[in-house]
Amino acid sequence: MPDTRLVAALLGDGRIGLIEQPIPPLLPGAVLVKVYHSLVSPGTELGGWRELSRQREHPKPDAKPTPFGYSNAGVVVEVGAGAEEFKPGDRVACIGAGYAQHATYAVVPHHLCLLLPDNVTFAQGAYAMLGATALQAVRRAEPQLGEYFAVVGLGLVGQLTARLLQLSGCFVIGWDTIAFRTELAAGWGLDAAVLVGPEDEVALTRAFTGNAGLDGAVFAFGGDGTKALTSVRQCLKCAPDGHRMGRIILVGGIKLDYTFGLTNADLREAARTGPGYHDEQWEYGSPYPPVFMRWTTRTNLALVMRLLSEGRLDVDCLTTQIVPLQEVETKLSPLLDQPDTLLGLVFAMQH
Repeated sequence: MPDTRLVAALLGDGRIGLIEQPIPPLLPGAVLVKVYHSLVSPGTELGGWRELSRQREHPKPDAKPTPFGYSNAGVVVEVGAGAEEFKPGDRVACIGAGYAQHATYAVVPHHLCLLLPDNVTFAQGAYAMLGATALQAVRRAEPQLGEYFAVVGLGLVGQLTARLLQLSGCFVIGWDTIAFRTELAAGWGLDAAVLVGPEDEVALTRAFTGNAGLDGAVFAFGGDGTKALTSVRQCLKCAPDGHRMGRIILVGGIKLDYTFGLTNADLREAARTGPGYHDEQWEYGSPYPPVFMRWTTRTNLALVMRLLSEGRLDVDCLTTQIVPLQEVETKLSPLLDQPDTLLGLVFAMQH
């Protein structure tokens, strides 16, 4: 067992490099994991692939390397007191900012880990965090069988959200400004996709609903969402009195500069992976009583793993590149020259 680990870090010149640091101490209620794969969430971790490319043009040479990452999968090496539900050799998916980093080893609170089904690979298990984030957004949307939804932003969370809405019995149209993403979504079976800009998202969405209007929408992107909200509002179902109705779910760091009118539309925020995340007493300690809280971060993760295992949720189609962590400095740079062809980037650790 080594004393140090390799960790991916964001550098001031927009590159991703490697640093070496001590393996964190194993705390009570946590497990030590030998990591085999991790998934990059570009929007939250890097500001987006386009932003990372822009940083290379405007470097900050004095910036300190910043480790990042919050979703990986591997094998349990050692178990802390209070985490005896796991044992060395268990295959697990792990989540959590500051815990499940892009690193060769990770120490993770036990409630942020979950056993991998036998037929789920480490690369698939690394989607746990984003899968649970999408699932929590769908729960906040309260979809009903046969409803129409739009997913605005077809990054990783958007693609996963759209599929989960379909599994909930909804008809889903996706919006994005990047053709590669709309084409990828159409390839795995999204009901419809709109390339915003060249295509009229309002007209196409109204037609998609048979002019009945959207029952809801999920905003799965960061940055300024004002224009998107204006467009989505035009697509919502409309009562005879002229009031728009529907549920709009906001995921991520969206900014809005918008004057709200007389509508019956709900705007709801979705808090990451569900209850429990960011509660250290829960992460390291005892579960919430299931009779009062059926769906927590942990049970959301369990459902994501089940959907992966049963083939109902496909993440392989979202993985566009697998890069060895130890070769990230040489292998990733050429990929950043074409940021719009990057979606699911998985790091593979070489042990």
